[in-house]
Amino acid sequence: MRVVIVTESFPPDVNGVAHCALQTARHLVRRGHTPLVIAPAVADPAADADAPCAVVRVPSLPLPGYPQVRVALPSRRVAAAIAAHRADLVHLAGPFVLGVRGMTAATRLGIPAVAVYQTDLAGYARTYVGTGEGAAWRRLRAVHGAADRTLAPSSAAVRDLESHGIGRIRLWGRGVDTARFRPERRDDALRAELAPHGELLVGYVGRLAPEKRVDLLAGAGRVPGVRLVVVGDGPSGPALRGALPDARFLGRRTGDDLARIFASLDVFVHTGPFETFCQTVQEAMASGVPVVAPAAGGPLDLVDHGRTGLLVPPGEPEALHEAVASLAASPALRAAYGLAGRAGVEGRTWEALGDELIGHYREVLRERTVVAA
Repeated sequence: MRVVIVTESFPPDVNGVAHCALQTARHLVRRGHTPLVIAPAVADPAADADAPCAVVRVPSLPLPGYPQVRVALPSRRVAAAIAAHRADLVHLAGPFVLGVRGMTAATRLGIPAVAVYQTDLAGYARTYVGTGEGAAWRRLRAVHGAADRTLAPSSAAVRDLESHGIGRIRLWGRGVDTARFRPERRDDALRAELAPHGELLVGYVGRLAPEKRVDLLAGAGRVPGVRLVVVGDGPSGPALRGALPDARFLGRRTGDDLARIFASLDVFVHTGPFETFCQTVQEAMASGVPVVAPAAGGPLDLVDHGRTGLLVPPGEPEALHEAVASLAASPALRAAYGLAGRAGVEGRTWEALGDELIGHYREVLRERTVVAA
């Protein structure tokens, strides 16, 4: 198949949309298909040197107040690139700005499209501007309604989409690199550096942005004997350093370095209530680390409460404090949750999820063929 992946974000960006688009492109190449990626331009001209396939960059501007996020500008390159690639199918990754243009081009060219829902944009609108949820859902309905199929990453996301009038939905999760993220990466030297007095390491990994509610870690930080570790960057970084003065901020980490940090934690805490999936929860579980996460969105599917971790009411620091305290008090419970978490994700490889995605592509192409006949 010749597939065009139109994505709102692509490496060197570090986020769920970029990571999933990269893994999709890699898997398509491994399976003998021919993908092309269309993504917003980034500052580094050598950013795509290691990309698994050709990448077309569309002019973009940094998002005001959040320069790590770039927004594509209107451009004819999208339609031209899709046509030149002679695409059999268009894959829209987290469509909202660039993806809308990709959907328009696919419709005009008569090419089937699969839209992958990845970001709770309505929740972000509520967090950042206090309004705009209705406008966000109208835009999402327009692009997903025009797609042949929408793939949602969790049962909560499916329900959310259906409740807003979006149909033709299938569930498609995310893979995790279980070879990279594994318990054997635990590093005693790193633990001694981060917790020189033998403290329990409780960590967060992700963007430091308002919607992630990393400030809630203050509840976990009040548990005696706990040392907080925060990995990531973003616009909330300076404020969080003030709010969490005793935490160790490690900045952005990737690859094996990130895997080493994950495996060296005693408890992983995710705080954001707007996750359609939550890849870092899977990476923590693959690393054999018990998880505390909000009982909302993607974590509802990922965390088996009382077996692989604990789910807490979103936005409640006291509930988070109590969950971390209960794990801090029981090494046996932490070990049991960690083992169960690792076992629960061992089959969720990117290879398995990539093949599942190709199955969706083929079904959509068959459905189009039947309709045309």
